[in-house]
Amino acid sequence: MKPSKTAAPGRLLTQAAGERQTGALVVGGHPGGTVYLIEGQVSYAESAAAPGVGELLTASGRLAARTWQAALDAGTSRAQVGRLLLDQGHLTQGELELCVLGATYDAAYFALSPASAPVDFLDGATHWLGQIVRVDPAAVTREARRRARLLDEIYPHPQLDTAPVIPVPRPPVERVTLTAAQWELLVHADGQRTPADLAQLLGRAGYATIQELRRLAALGLIERPEVRERETPQPDFVRLPRARGTAVDVRRPALSPADSPTVPIIAGPRPAPASGDPPGPALESGPATTPGADRPPRLARRKPGAKLPKDVAADTGQLHTGTDEVLLKRIRTALRALR
Repeated sequence: MKPSKTAAPGRLLTQAAGERQTGALVVGGHPGGTVYLIEGQVSYAESAAAPGVGELLTASGRLAARTWQAALDAGTSRAQVGRLLLDQGHLTQGELELCVLGATYDAAYFALSPASAPVDFLDGATHWLGQIVRVDPAAVTREARRRARLLDEIYPHPQLDTAPVIPVPRPPVERVTLTAAQWELLVHADGQRTPADLAQLLGRAGYATIQELRRLAALGLIERPEVRERETPQPDFVRLPRARGTAVDVRRPALSPADSPTVPIIAGPRPAPASGDPPGPALESGPATTPGADRPPRLARRKPGAKLPKDVAADTGQLHTGTDEVLLKRIRTALRALR
């Protein structure tokens, strides 16, 4: 069969099967795929949108990743990867056949669903997995059409099958009932993973993943790709409103030495500390002070709660130059409270 640039993949598969050819039907486009034939019978299919046998076996935990890699290293060149897994007892014949059938039908849906796509046939090409099953090409084609019809009945928007999955920020209804598979998809959908990424991450079939995603879209829980394109682009950042009434005025001018302080600064020689008293901090001098001015008497130590000496408590009438009258009233009130 001659290569064809653009044709219906299903029709060319039927033609290759009628001629009992052995090779690979390569379907281009997005997502595309490849269907392998052995004497006109489908032996395997793969697609970028569907997990392969290795992803299904390792992601589900049925097979260790190192075991699968060892089988690939030993059997890929001879197309005996599947036979090695069976001979070494890692899988049973039924398990491997069931896994291959699921991966084949899954990938064949993506490869054969386009009505027209770039198609080529590689004569004599075989898959590295080897011959595990043989499926009638007519059955594969019918299954691909049936799956496409079922998806359209759920939610007729095929753009969801390849676009990144973006959950809506808020459900459209008050109560939502989800299955375990749907909940798992919503949890792992980060706005960048496509349905194929989610299927490989969770070890699920690609078609089953798309089924659940279309149901979620029908419920309004994930965004449709065409809705995203119509939306205006969001800004990269949110500009916060300017703060008003701040506690500290950042534009307050700095005070110069010529400005008079509200409370005078007392300067002068500091009396010698009494025996046992720790030295106090030095007082700074200011422009509003008079050198040599008398300092107020130093209070002797007293126990907490004890009353002030009468001579100190009564001596509240001395006014210092520049003292605010309101401040003195507050001091008198505080002294009366200590009596």
